[in-house]
Amino acid sequence: MKKILFMAAMVTALVACDGTMNNGSEGDRERDSLRNVIDQKDNEINDLMGTFNEIQTGFDQINEAEGRVNMMRNGAENNSSAANIRENMEFIQQTLEENKRKIDELTNKLKSSSINSSKLKEAINKLTQQLNDKNAELEALREQLAEKDVKIEELSGTVSNLQQENEQVRQQKEATEQIAKNQDAQLNTAWYVFGTNKELKAEGILSKGEVLQGNYNKNYFTQIDIRKVNVIPLHSKSATLLTNHPAGSYTLLKDSKGEYTLRITDVAKFWSVSKYLVVKVK
Repeated sequence: MKKILFMAAMVTALVACDGTMNNGSEGDRERDSLRNVIDQKDNEINDLMGTFNEIQTGFDQINEAEGRVNMMRNGAENNSSAANIRENMEFIQQTLEENKRKIDELTNKLKSSSINSSKLKEAINKLTQQLNDKNAELEALREQLAEKDVKIEELSGTVSNLQQENEQVRQQKEATEQIAKNQDAQLNTAWYVFGTNKELKAEGILSKGEVLQGNYNKNYFTQIDIRKVNVIPLHSKSATLLTNHPAGSYTLLKDSKGEYTLRITDVAKFWSVSKYLVVKVK
C-alpha cells in the first residue's frame, strides 16, 4: 500500500509539473529523470523482495522437513525410516547453509542499493534470528535422535565434509585477499631520501654526482605509501632532485622560512619512472 501511495504521489507530481512547464523540453527531461529514479527503486525493491521470498521459502521447506523427521522418530529403528531421517536431516542442514548465504547476499544488496529502509533492515535481522533459531533446533533434533540410537553417521560425514570444504574455501579466500593486499601495497610503496652531497656519498647513494643503481644502503631511505604521502618537507633552502621524475608532476615551493617542500601533484606520473626519490640538499 505504501508503495502504491508513493507511486501515486510521484505520478501526481509529474502531472503537476506537466501543467506548469507547458510541455517544454525542460519538463520532459525532469519527468524522464523522475521516471528513471522510480524505475531504479522498483527494480531494487523487486530484487530484494525476490531474495527475501527465496529465503522464506527455504525456511518453510525446513519446517516441513522437521515435521517429517518428528513423524518418523518413533520408527527410527526401521532401516527405511532411518534412511529417510538421514535424508531429511541432510536437506535441513544444506538449506540452512543456503539460507545463510542468501541472507548475506540480501544484506549486501541492501547496502549497495539506493534504498535506506529501517523496515527492511529489521526484516533482515529477523531472518538472521530465525536462522539462528533453526540451527539451534537442528542441534536439538540431533541430540533427540542420538538418544534413540539413530545412526546418522552418513549425515555427520556429509556435514563434516561440508564444513571442511567451507573451511578450505575460507582459507583460499583469505589467501587470495592477502596476496591482493600485498600486491596492492607493493604497487603503492615508494622510498625517498634527502641529504647533502657528502651524506649521500657516505651511504653509497651518490657517486660522481650520479645516483648509483642498486648498490646503495636502502635502509637509509624512508618508505611511504604513495596514496597517503604527497608532501615531503626537505628542511633546506637548496634542493635538487637527482632521480628522474616527469616534469609537471611535482612542485618545489619555499615555506615562510625559505625552506623547500616537495609537493607531488600527479602521483601516478611522478612515480611512473622510479619508485625511489633522491634529493640533494645543502
